[in-house]
Amino acid sequence: MLGKRKRTARIDSLIGQNTEIHGDIVFTGGLHVDGKVIGNVEAVDPGSLLTISDQGTIEGEVKIPNIILNGQVIGDVHASERVELAAQARVNGNVFYNLIEMAIGAEVNGKLVHRSGTEKPKLEHMPEKGKESGQSALGNEKS
Repeated sequence: MLGKRKRTARIDSLIGQNTEIHGDIVFTGGLHVDGKVIGNVEAVDPGSLLTISDQGTIEGEVKIPNIILNGQVIGDVHASERVELAAQARVNGNVFYNLIEMAIGAEVNGKLVHRSGTEKPKLEHMPEKGKESGQSALGNEKS
């Protein structure tokens, strides 16, 4: 661990190992996932914490201030404060973070994008390269 935690991890909600949820989850406080969530997970409280065990999986976008991940996320991860990727963590998507800690063995199949805690997400776009020569931004001729 890079630094001391300000508070202990408080778990208000638990998704058990043999539970599968289809749909989006919005929560405050602490959420621990041992099961499977097929949908987006978002916290509305700036102090919220999501923990995903080595048996937990989320298939959807995750937007949480603080994340401790030792399971799998299939989708983008947005952590406005801190993301901790433990040894069994697997992310198939981009990770947007303010502070990141990554253990040996953790995998991210996507981009790691640093953002400050106050910065709003920006839409990425391709440059207008080749516009004058009749080509699109991908370099293909326009029809």
